Amino acid sequence: MQGNLNEIDICSILQLIELGQRTGQLWVEAYSSHHNNKLGGDGVNIYRSKQQSWFVFFLNGQIIYCQEGESSLSRISDYLRHYRVEMRLTDKHIATLPPTDAPEYAYLWALMERNIINPKIAGSIIYGLVHETLFDLLSLRQGNFIFHQGAALAPQLNTYEIAPLVTKITKQLQQWKQLYPHIQSPEQLPVLSDKVQLQSSLPEATVNKLQHWADGKTSLRQLARHLNRDILTVAKAIYPYVQQSWLQLVYSETNHPDTHTDNWELKEKPMGRIVCIDDAIAIGETINSILQPQGYEAIALTNPLEALSLVFQLKPDLILCDIAMSELEGYEVCAMLRHSTAFRLTPIIMLTGKDGFMDRVKARMVGATDYLTKPFTDTELLMLVEKYINNQ
Repeated sequence: MQGNLNEIDICSILQLIELGQRTGQLWVEAYSSHHNNKLGGDGVNIYRSKQQSWFVFFLNGQIIYCQEGESSLSRISDYLRHYRVEMRLTDKHIATLPPTDAPEYAYLWALMERNIINPKIAGSIIYGLVHETLFDLLSLRQGNFIFHQGAALAPQLNTYEIAPLVTKITKQLQQWKQLYPHIQSPEQLPVLSDKVQLQSSLPEATVNKLQHWADGKTSLRQLARHLNRDILTVAKAIYPYVQQSWLQLVYSETNHPDTHTDNWELKEKPMGRIVCIDDAIAIGETINSILQPQGYEAIALTNPLEALSLVFQLKPDLILCDIAMSELEGYEVCAMLRHSTAFRLTPIIMLTGKDGFMDRVKARMVGATDYLTKPFTDTELLMLVEKYINNQ
């Protein structure tokens, strides 16, 4: 079984594996836009998306383990920090571990065999890793997958039923989207931005905790591992402080382009011009804040009637168009643009507050290339934009 996530989503794939009681591993590949590589000898920053991959291991339709890409064992170290486990395997011991597609899993078993951790701690760590991996996978809209039926990952410590996990994490993802745009990604780093206000508004113990964790070096995901909490719980806990601008969330240099370096060169050579037609000013501002740091030129048009004439002057590489607008429906805007030879091949992505099947069908009928459900994350938007800009 293999295919594209445009055709079948992760939730459906997991359901098929569960119903068929299959044993083997699922490999998923997608592209993240939070990583950057600085290339070129002329000093120009060229930002490219980074490939990400995940493995999910199954036994008779239940999950044994999940791993993110080629693990560096850093995830395990974050969890071990919570349990205050100081001992680690030496490089020599790691080299003797059997070759496997799940080096993290082999490492955990080696820790148990040496009595460095007990099965209860190992089980808790495995559950945490499974949960956070599924949280990422169930967020994906774009990517490829392959399910290979074969021998199970061995030995097995625990197995997890798919349906309850998917139900729980899907609900968490819905709540996670409500935190946007204040909180956008598990990879963001909390930083204290108004210590004086924090000290005057919160107990000293709370301020000290925030000061300890909000060091600009620890991501929300790492913080969740250190505290042995899921990412949503951590995000909700800091959300009020982010809303008040007492805490700021930033990206590390390796997880987000440096918007202060060579910024003028990015403006001179945009990676693509994107026009957003949406009568909500906040949506245009959000899209601009996501796309501009990545090197795109983003232009927000809030009047759909005026937009129809302006897009001919702007000649965008891609158009984002809201469906529900007061003066003119997005479906009508899309249909009108498609009647023009100038926009017959231009990617048009519909923005919708609904995730219904009929909305997608109607969008396709008027010539839309794709759709994006609001509220969306920066990753979802960037993956769609990169997909269609690169195709052009």
